[in-house]
Amino acid sequence: MKRLLFILLSFGPLLVSAQQVLTLEECYALARKNYPLARQTALLEEKTQSEIAILEKGKLPKLDFNAQATYQSDVIEFPFQIPNSTVEPPNKDQYRATLDANQLIYNGGNIAANTKLKTAELAAQQQQVVVNLYTLKSRINQNYFSVLLFQEQEKLLLSKMEQLDARLKEVSAGVKYGAVLPASEQLLKAEQLKLEQQLSQINFDKQKALKNLSLLVFQDLDSNTTLAKPSIFIAPEMESQRPELELFNLQEKQLETSKEVISKSNFPKLLGFAQAGYGNPGLNMLDNSFQDFYMIGLKLNWNIFDWGKTKEQKKAVDISKEIVFTEKETFLLNNEMQQKEAENDIDKYAAMLLKDSEIIGLREKVLEATTSQLQNGAITSSEYITELNNLYEAKIDQQLHELQLALAKANYKVIKGG
Repeated sequence: MKRLLFILLSFGPLLVSAQQVLTLEECYALARKNYPLARQTALLEEKTQSEIAILEKGKLPKLDFNAQATYQSDVIEFPFQIPNSTVEPPNKDQYRATLDANQLIYNGGNIAANTKLKTAELAAQQQQVVVNLYTLKSRINQNYFSVLLFQEQEKLLLSKMEQLDARLKEVSAGVKYGAVLPASEQLLKAEQLKLEQQLSQINFDKQKALKNLSLLVFQDLDSNTTLAKPSIFIAPEMESQRPELELFNLQEKQLETSKEVISKSNFPKLLGFAQAGYGNPGLNMLDNSFQDFYMIGLKLNWNIFDWGKTKEQKKAVDISKEIVFTEKETFLLNNEMQQKEAENDIDKYAAMLLKDSEIIGLREKVLEATTSQLQNGAITSSEYITELNNLYEAKIDQQLHELQLALAKANYKVIKGG
C-alpha cells in the first residue's frame, strides 16, 4: 500500500502538468497569430515594398538601344546642278544604331505622390486583414463556451452519480436484508446506466466542440484540455472600437491621397536626354558614309488641357468617398442594434440567475427530505429519482444561464470592439 501511494505521489505532478489550461484571450491571440489569413499582413508589406521600389526606379536613367536598316523608294535630290560641287544624293539603303538615354529631372512630385498612395493602400489592406481576423472572435466564443458548458455539465453529472451511488449502496443493503424490494435497487441501477449514457454523450459533444476550437486556434486540444471560465467586465459607456471603423478611415485617407496623384499627373515633366549613334548617313545627310554622332538636350512635356479629365477623375473619387461614408453609417447603425440585443441578453440571463439560486435552495431541501424518506422506506426509489433529477436539472439550468450570461458579455465586447 505504501509503495502504491509513493508511485501515485511521484506521478502526481506529471498528471497535473499534462492538463492544458487555456483562456479565452489566449484563444484570440492564437487565432490572430496562426490563422492562415494572418500571413497576409507580411505578404502585403513585402508586395508594397516591391511596388515602391519599382516607382523609385523611375528616377534612374533610362537606356535604350535601337538599330534599324531601311530601304526607301526616293531620297532628297537637288533640282539643279551646283557648279564645282561633288555632293551626291543620299543612298536609298540607310543604316543606323543608337544608344538613347533619358533622365527624369522634374515630374511635379508624381513619384512621391504614388509612393504615398501605395503606403495608404497598404495600411487599408492590412486593416482589412485585421477586420477579417476579428470576425473569428465570434466563432471562437461559440465553441469556447460550448466546451465550457459540457465541462460544467460533466461535473454536475459526476456529482449526481456520487449521490446515486450512495443511495444504491443503502438500497442494496436493504434488499440484502429483505427490508427493501429489489425493484427499488433495479430502478437506481437503471438511472445509473442512464447517467453513464449522458456522460458518454457529453464527452463526444465536448470532443466535437474542442476539435472545432482547435481548428480555429491551430492548437491541439483534447480531453486533457481545460478551458478557464472567463471573468468578463463590460463598460457600456465605452465608445465603439471596432477595427472596421479604422478601416473606413484608412479607405477615406487612401481616396484622398489618390486625388493628389491625379493632380500631380498633369504637372510638367522635364527630362534630359542624350543619344550616341553610328550610321549611314549620320547627322550630315549629304555624307554617304558611315559616321558616328551624338546629341544632347532637354525635353519638356506639359499637358495644359485635358478636356476636363482630371476634374471628372476627382469627382469619381469624391463619389467613392461618399460610398465609404454610407458604408460606415450603415455599419454603425447595425452595430448599435447588435449592442442593444446583446445588452438585452445580458439583462435577461442576469435576471434568470437571481431565480436559479432560490430554486436550487428549495430543491436541495426537498431532496434532503426525500433522501431521509427513502432511507426509512417511506417512499420508493422512483420518487427519489424524480426529486434528484429535479435538483440537477435546476443546477444544469443555473450553469447554462451563467455561461449564457458570460457568452453574452463576451459577444458584447466583440460587438463593441473591446
